[in-house]
Amino acid sequence: MYRRVAIIGGGAAAATLLSELLDRQPAQPLHLDWFTGGGAPGRGVAYGTRSERHLLNVRAASMSMFASQPRGFLDFAQRGDRSIAGTDFLPRRLYGDYLEAEVERALERARSLGHDVHVVPFKVDGLVPENDGVTILHGEETTRVDAAVLALGALPPQPLSGVSESAIASGRYVVDPWSFLAKAKPDPTPRKVVLVGLGLTAVDVVLELASLWPNASFTAISRHGLLPEAHLASATAPSDDSADLIEAMQAAPDLRSWLRLLRDAIAHSEDWRVVIDSMRPHTPALWQALPREERSRFLRHARWAWERARHRMAPQVMKQMQELERAGRFHRERARLHAADVEGDHLHLSITPTGSSTPQALDTDLVIQTIGLNTDVRRTGHSLVRQLATNGHITPDPLGLGCNATPEGRLQHDGSTWPHLYAMGSLLRGTFWESTAMPEIRQQARQMADRLLAG
Repeated sequence: MYRRVAIIGGGAAAATLLSELLDRQPAQPLHLDWFTGGGAPGRGVAYGTRSERHLLNVRAASMSMFASQPRGFLDFAQRGDRSIAGTDFLPRRLYGDYLEAEVERALERARSLGHDVHVVPFKVDGLVPENDGVTILHGEETTRVDAAVLALGALPPQPLSGVSESAIASGRYVVDPWSFLAKAKPDPTPRKVVLVGLGLTAVDVVLELASLWPNASFTAISRHGLLPEAHLASATAPSDDSADLIEAMQAAPDLRSWLRLLRDAIAHSEDWRVVIDSMRPHTPALWQALPREERSRFLRHARWAWERARHRMAPQVMKQMQELERAGRFHRERARLHAADVEGDHLHLSITPTGSSTPQALDTDLVIQTIGLNTDVRRTGHSLVRQLATNGHITPDPLGLGCNATPEGRLQHDGSTWPHLYAMGSLLRGTFWESTAMPEIRQQARQMADRLLAG
């Protein structure tokens, strides 16, 4: 087993791995260095929101940190409110409270078992992987560990091409919606707000700002102009007879065949959601069987449909969005953004409607970029990831889905594999595709803890 391990990242993935490691009883005491980067350990960006409007998009009964304790989050929530049911969609703020409580419980257990755990509230500046360990650089100090795990979450968002530096400098083009929401105030109120992207992030932003700015109108532009799908109010268990579908997909690893098989399965199902959800345990193996050119084709042509069907919003959230649309405060446009620049006291946008080649002008007071998770290591502002890529310590996934890695999470470089440098979560999207939601994170954390303690 590894005696000294570093966990780098301050969100749910890092917290779950820490808790998994400290809940075991290894043969010898562990020395863990957890570099959280500051902020409340465990919350990260996803669960750092304090808004009651931002709900989980998974039911409470499925959100435990631990597969061995399936009621973990539900029990935590019910201690505060016995009326909560496992089928409820609860605030992400409450889930952040749960993560913090589990981290504190794990740290108390570590102290009682003699483990040495250091929670370091600073960013890691650099990292040097070697064949016999990893050296971590932070500030003026260096730390030598037997193994290190990158559990960084999503990378910082980057502005879209065509957005001018002056637009960003003006503060009227917002690249990071979560930092913006944390500081947004009732005054001054913009009259027109444009969102670029129409996924779950856009929904969260609209709900929050529509309440904060009751006189503002919102227009979201995306290629297809469609909101994410919604969960049903009542829970439906995933199908247990998906074996034929999965076997057929494994036998024909190409996008066209998969779409045909899925359409046929959905046509014979009472609810398409059951078919999509039944694929969840099999998605990593299916993705790994898909040739790179087919993965690229999926990203170009089918990703948008998969994302809106797979990552659905709570039914009450859909109702709120429909109410805003009926009231004329929320509009959707099928278009792409080509350019954004400052013009007087507003932003001037150039957009091209879907199916057209003729750009159109759109003026607005504020633009918020809501295009979802950034996992592209090739153009990232994350200093540690950029350092690792620049020095050749990691190899970016060729499709912009994190880093090249083995199915065990070991990071690769120049065709070789680092024996003691691992990743989990969003950096492994190229390896597993589905690698950011809690059900996948808890599975990765459990397997990673087993691997680290086996050494």
